[in-house]
Amino acid sequence: MTNTTEQEEREYLEEIKEKLQLALRRVDDAVKQFSTELRQNKQYIYENQSGMDDADMVAAGQSINRMAFTGESAVARKRKLFKLKDSPYFGRIDFVTGDEKTQVYIGIYTFSDETQRANFIYDWRAPISSMFYDFELGEAWYQTPSGKISGEVILKRQYKIREGRMEFMIENAVNIHDEVLQKELSKSSDDKMKNIVATIQRDQNAVIRNETSPVMIIQGVAGSGKTSIALHRIAFLLYRFRETIASKDILILSPNKVFADYISNVLPELGEEHIPEMGMEELAMDLLEGKYTFQTFFQQVSVLLEQHDAAFIERIKFKSSFEFLSLLNRYMIHVENNYFAPAADEIRVAGIVVPWPFIVERLKAYHRIPILKRFPEVVKDVLQHVRSTTNRKLTGREKAQIWETIPHMFKLGNVFDLYKDFYEWMGKKELFRMGSGGILEYADVFPLIYCKIRLEGIKTYDDVKHLLIDEMQDYTPVQYAVVSRLFHCKKTILGDVSQTVNPYSASSAEVIQEVFPQGDTVKLFRSYRSTFEITAFAQNISRNPNLVAMERHGEHPVVQGFNSNAEEADAIKKLVERYRASGYQSLGIICKTLEQAESLYAELKSPGINLLTPESTSFTNGIIITTAHLAKGLEFDEVIIPFASARNYHTDVDRSMLYIACTRAMHLLTLTYSRERTKFIPD
Repeated sequence: MTNTTEQEEREYLEEIKEKLQLALRRVDDAVKQFSTELRQNKQYIYENQSGMDDADMVAAGQSINRMAFTGESAVARKRKLFKLKDSPYFGRIDFVTGDEKTQVYIGIYTFSDETQRANFIYDWRAPISSMFYDFELGEAWYQTPSGKISGEVILKRQYKIREGRMEFMIENAVNIHDEVLQKELSKSSDDKMKNIVATIQRDQNAVIRNETSPVMIIQGVAGSGKTSIALHRIAFLLYRFRETIASKDILILSPNKVFADYISNVLPELGEEHIPEMGMEELAMDLLEGKYTFQTFFQQVSVLLEQHDAAFIERIKFKSSFEFLSLLNRYMIHVENNYFAPAADEIRVAGIVVPWPFIVERLKAYHRIPILKRFPEVVKDVLQHVRSTTNRKLTGREKAQIWETIPHMFKLGNVFDLYKDFYEWMGKKELFRMGSGGILEYADVFPLIYCKIRLEGIKTYDDVKHLLIDEMQDYTPVQYAVVSRLFHCKKTILGDVSQTVNPYSASSAEVIQEVFPQGDTVKLFRSYRSTFEITAFAQNISRNPNLVAMERHGEHPVVQGFNSNAEEADAIKKLVERYRASGYQSLGIICKTLEQAESLYAELKSPGINLLTPESTSFTNGIIITTAHLAKGLEFDEVIIPFASARNYHTDVDRSMLYIACTRAMHLLTLTYSRERTKFIPD
């Protein structure tokens, strides 16, 4: 089998499709057989249970469970075969080692002939498939559990197969991916993020296949595919360590429900089950057990966008610094050494004096237990000491006296009071402010949780075997300190410091590595999402000198000025109509604030236009009106940014929002404003 010409490749594709169809018929028959046998077994047990003893019932139950599991496996295999039938493979390498040549067709899953013990298609995650991403023609190698296999790649091809039909085949080149990348990136966006197995680049492949790093920190520019890479990394780890880790053992900390829905398609496309996800605020609610009402991150950013409150900004900046975390740790030591003291010079109970040094010694003996949890243990030791000294049982009143006295020796009795006292200790009482109605500012939520962990202890998430954190730049050192104490598993952390929605609390890869010194940092500088012209425009708003734009050209971004808000609104309506006739699949109208988005939605409201809010849970194609904050991580064929005026975009936070909004566009970008345009848009 050589398949040297395109005609031979097309004929081979038909052969593979026939084999897949045969395999589908076999698995269909197997599913029907398991279903029939399962029904018969259940019927047998129902009819004969009165004559069956316990051992018979256990054996019958185990038999049913085995058959159900086998049937489920057959159904899963059927799903994979259906996907392969639509697009069996996307790449091929011919690899020579010594006198042996192996033709490796690469697809989303493995497909083999069990009778011939031969692979027709190799899973993209298989060791041998790594050469497709890592090498061009010439010397190549791949790593196996038994060692390194070296040889030579003598042929390399890529295919686009859709609905069982080969749309194109590309022969080996200096870089085989570029032409396929151009074809894929020029297409319209979809309502879900798609897998990128056909276009994974060498630097991306190294991140995906990294098995050893306890913490992988991915700093990637806008459009570098970092989220997709992280999800493919999860799929690879599930494949590589399938005996010890499953989808349910992984947790994604995602920025919002819409983003979680947007990425929900990737892992199922790669043959893995849906992975649990939660937001940082859900995590906080869980840890604080619903005892506190607090501002959300979205609300914090909204305040920054709508009010330029210098004191509010100062509080956020301070609580987002490493100095703040260091001071919290120093305060904990201070509490340990100074906040436990006797109410009087001696404690007298049951006619004897309990020595103060004895109580302190017992407190220190439990140094591995958080201090607010030690008191019950100290009380038990004091009770035992008094019983031994008096050689009698203690009365209820005497026991109550000890239970009441010992905890009251501690200066403050709960975490919240200690957290407020922390600001007194620093001499910076003004940096702690409760909102109206007793609402905690978002900047205080995770510091309070950190104090709770240190002073009371807290449950850990030991059932999570791998944690994926997206939008890493939006979390502070204190939040990462909390995460490090809650999750003792390996982690993949990704984001882009240029896309922070709150520049006063941003974390770079270097900052995160200070919390996780064992982490490995990878930086991705090549941007794939936007055309060269859109990327260049965004760079003028917020420059990243390391960013490398994909050489995919399109129309220059358009900036339109108007004399009034009414003229601007009319122009936006015309732009929406232009989009509807364009053939594109998605249009994002991205505003600075939710109030602006809601107002524009009311102005434009018509069938097919959807408003995306913090309460939204799903992402759909079509026309979306939302904020830059909520659009982060999403992409659209076309983006319109309204109200890009000097009075609307003028602060550092505004600049970040404008940059994020511009970098959501794949093909077309239009900005509109009334009267004077923002200084962030260059001439």
